[in-house]
Amino acid sequence: MPSILDHDTVALDESAHALVIIDQTLLPGEIKLLHLTKQNEIWEAIKALRVRGAPAIGVAAAIGLYLAAREIEADDRAGFLKKLHGAADYLNSARPTAVNLSWALARMERAAAQSGAETPEKVREALRRECLAIWEEDIDVCRRLGENGLTLVKPGFGLLTHCNAGQLATVRYGTATAPMYLGHARGYGFRVYCDETRPLLQGARLTSFELSSAGIDTTLICDNMAASVMKKGLIDAVFVGCDRVAANGDAANKIGTLGVAILAKHFGIPFYVVAPSSTIDMNTPTGADIVIEERDGGEICEMWYERRMAPEGIKTWNPAFDVTEHDLVSAIVTEYGVARAPYDVSLREIFAKKEAARK
Repeated sequence: MPSILDHDTVALDESAHALVIIDQTLLPGEIKLLHLTKQNEIWEAIKALRVRGAPAIGVAAAIGLYLAAREIEADDRAGFLKKLHGAADYLNSARPTAVNLSWALARMERAAAQSGAETPEKVREALRRECLAIWEEDIDVCRRLGENGLTLVKPGFGLLTHCNAGQLATVRYGTATAPMYLGHARGYGFRVYCDETRPLLQGARLTSFELSSAGIDTTLICDNMAASVMKKGLIDAVFVGCDRVAANGDAANKIGTLGVAILAKHFGIPFYVVAPSSTIDMNTPTGADIVIEERDGGEICEMWYERRMAPEGIKTWNPAFDVTEHDLVSAIVTEYGVARAPYDVSLREIFAKKEAARK
């Protein structure tokens, strides 16, 4: 039987000139690969969460901008770059919170501007190389996140995670789940508890699906059961991903993460945010400066139900993310090491290591 782990979450089909993604809106019932070639299709896939998770969104946007460049007609390099910027702005408008989206698009534009290529065709080739580099780096970064995360746990630990920061949120391995996958391969025998993650049920539909497919001991719980499993002593550590980390260590992640962090603090359980450096935004001072996406209330009242489960006309409030303050975060796991408070210092040190690695 085909497994969700048989496919990269995001890929470039060079022969068909298409962005290939797993349609996550159909999981776990159907594993369907979408081949997207048009910009409006790629924009819609990001907006509608067919591809989701900060790293996966970034990779998809990078490939999408390369595909846009293939369609741009311009007489000279300047005209080409101007139209490329317009295409980047369009893709960037799909979702506001995940910094990887704007990070990947800015990196692609920078690659085009700095390529030194004089003709549009040569700029396109530079963009092709850059989007593939972003794709390859995502795989490498997630493996390193897993190695660093493993230093914080022991065999037999009970781990809790919220939403999906797994392979389906990246190209492979995931961020918060990377230590789980690597530990499982090394016989750590983790017991993983997945919050369902209302209202979009990413924990139920995606995380429990992919972890159990890998043979990991996986238990699905409702969001309001997290306190009970912690109180029973079943959780030794919490691992979550994030869509943006501010310079002070505040982290925006899927709605409900803040509640999990508060519970972990109450029960004395370490709460770890796993964040590739591309998700850390040193230009955003605190979590209060992060724009929080608000989504349609139909996701609360109608999605996943055969019939509407709330009164017609009822007011809804549906923020996609909340911000966990840095004093609730035990550590931030990056591909360049584990950062601890004070984060305004340790995150700068992480970026210094990143810069040194480039030289």
